[in-house]
Amino acid sequence: RRVNRPAYEKFALESFWISTNVAEIDTQIHTHMCYSDFNDIIDTIEAMDADVISIETARSGNILLKVFKEHGYKKEVGPGVYDIHSPRVPSVEEIEKQIHSLLEVLPARQLWINPDCGLKTRRWEEVKPSLENMVIATKKVRETL
Repeated sequence: RRVNRPAYEKFALESFWISTNVAEIDTQIHTHMCYSDFNDIIDTIEAMDADVISIETARSGNILLKVFKEHGYKKEVGPGVYDIHSPRVPSVEEIEKQIHSLLEVLPARQLWINPDCGLKTRRWEEVKPSLENMVIATKKVRETL
């Protein structure tokens, strides 16, 4: 409920800080959020002060990533480059195209390349070639930068 949102965001933010406060100073803090309307919570995300946030973007057409650019988000972002909910193995070319579309939104220094969300719904026979293609595509794009 919208009326409870400020209290919930405060609670979530404090919980995140408590759980990450014990990390060593040189530990890189990552968080993951998917299928969210980041417009409403971008200030809270920024206040979390995580080094990297991983988000779903392959299914949403990079719409969620644009919020970070529009807000001037300075931390790093790991937008998904392929949909993990499909058993289909994405081609190297398909992933390259997605990476290039991400680079139109944020600079390379701010991007982490990873799959959308987790891989728990996929079998190893699907995961391994998908990740291999993702690595190959990433290396190919890096050669052009």
